[in-house]
Amino acid sequence: MANYKEATDKELVSLLKEGNKEAFAEIYDRYAMPIYYKVNQILRDEEMSKDLVQELFTAIWTHADNLWDDANLSGYLYVASRNRVLKLIQKGKTKSDYLAELGKYSSTVSYDTLDKLDEKELMLLVMEEIAKLPLKMREVFQLSRLEDLSHKEIAARLQISEATVRKQIQYALRILKSKLANYSSLGILLLALFREN
Repeated sequence: MANYKEATDKELVSLLKEGNKEAFAEIYDRYAMPIYYKVNQILRDEEMSKDLVQELFTAIWTHADNLWDDANLSGYLYVASRNRVLKLIQKGKTKSDYLAELGKYSSTVSYDTLDKLDEKELMLLVMEEIAKLPLKMREVFQLSRLEDLSHKEIAARLQISEATVRKQIQYALRILKSKLANYSSLGILLLALFREN
């Protein structure tokens, strides 16, 4: 390919998987700086952010076979960099310092990419918030969403009215939606939990 600057991301990924250094250089030129700016918005440390981006692109080069042929390359790179930021934070930085920025950052990534890369991480976040619900509300919500019992079955098991079950679920949904408002990338995973009935 004569002009890599005109190549689509899909074409570049295909060439990268064949070990094409020019394709890799073009991917780097397109995405390294935007990703660096996003990472640095969260970490607020230029050297650490540069190191993280370099490590990300080194991993992309050495593990190019792991890329899907039809991957949304920008989405993949943003999610991969965000996951590296999360790991860095988990290793010693205070999570609360970065959560607001991280929430904004995660909203820039497509649902499809997140579904492929992030389902376990997102489910852990949801489960943490469910665990913080008041005891009775949590019990009702878990029976409804995690054990898939009907309102009638829950009412019979807990010896409460169906109206109480309905209200507890509605309250739980309001609480969870407000707690997870910054994580718009929860997408399909949350839709399954947050249906209204």
